[in-house]
Amino acid sequence: MTTPAAGSPAGPPPDPLYRILLIEDDPADALLVEEILHDTGLRFELTTRTTLAHARAVIAASEVDCILLDLHLPDVSGTGAIAAVRELAPHTAVIVLTGLSEKQAGSEAMTAGAQDYLVKGRVEAELLHRTIRYAVYRSRTERVAVEAEKARLRVAENARLERGLLPQPILDTSTVTVTNRYLPGSERALLGGDFVDVVEGDDGRLHAVVGDVSGHGPDAAAVGVCLRIAWRALILAGHRGAELLHLMERILIAERGSLPLFATCTLLTLDQRASTATLHLAGHHEPLLTTAEGTREVAAEHGIALGIAPNLGAWPATVAPLPATGALTVYTDGLTEGYSGAGIERLGAEGLLDLINSLPPTDPGAHVDRLIKETQALNAGRHTDDLAVLRLDWDNR
Repeated sequence: MTTPAAGSPAGPPPDPLYRILLIEDDPADALLVEEILHDTGLRFELTTRTTLAHARAVIAASEVDCILLDLHLPDVSGTGAIAAVRELAPHTAVIVLTGLSEKQAGSEAMTAGAQDYLVKGRVEAELLHRTIRYAVYRSRTERVAVEAEKARLRVAENARLERGLLPQPILDTSTVTVTNRYLPGSERALLGGDFVDVVEGDDGRLHAVVGDVSGHGPDAAAVGVCLRIAWRALILAGHRGAELLHLMERILIAERGSLPLFATCTLLTLDQRASTATLHLAGHHEPLLTTAEGTREVAAEHGIALGIAPNLGAWPATVAPLPATGALTVYTDGLTEGYSGAGIERLGAEGLLDLINSLPPTDPGAHVDRLIKETQALNAGRHTDDLAVLRLDWDNR
């Protein structure tokens, strides 16, 4: 092998390697196909199996670019063979091998899902070369189109879920700055069951909820949307505190059906006139209070998560004094359950506080974005969970 001299242009990229599976029970035909493949000039790896049953293991265990399929196998034949192969490898190019006497077999094979067909005894190297390349190209193009459509549908579904799980706050006269963020557990995942909402009451108090339905995916998201909408309706109807949580638990139990779902949440009422925050924690961790001196957890009493012990929950209220200027941050555990670096330690609340206090001061939105970015960098994708963050900033000076 010759290595190009420094500064010399690199040679052309190597031809692609085609991983080909030949399913053919006739040894003579199989040998002929292999000989013609060598004459095509293609770079290939050939695996031969004599039955569909034996081919299953190859398809399941390795990537295959092209399947050359005989229509008359010991365990399956005709278009049934094509349907079976397409079910096993829906995005792999399938080229059917037919006999000279099978005039209709080729067109029927194309209708059944094959990319192309070849007639045994009339296959030449140039024809096989061109057929394999075009069939693999078409199958890969189809795969890209399918993935693009899946991505488009995922984006659309996430947008619908986000409208339900992260709605626009209802603010009338409040001067509190509301910052909220929601991210799914992985880049391509649907949003899960975390939910956030903020509503200003007729008395000027600001009411907020941050919740997390156990589990991931559409079931958890559906229950999360339901609880978030129920919370907003109940708040506007005047329900508060433990009574509100009791009603939300009843709704959760009704909506989850047979699914073993439960929900943690924090209810927060911010009263700027009285400089207090009233908290009800249902299986949720304490919020964080940011002042000029730094950020710390707000000590609060705890109650049980919704749906764990129906009708037995008690959710005591905690009234916390607030400074004239500050911020409260409520978050779901997707922010703290990730790893704290290269080791095996979880970030946890203490690690989160250390990280927050090390960040430079900036506006609330940029601060929350930086915080999420830093926690995700530390976690490095090792733990996946949805995360929601709500930050409320006020200045009553």
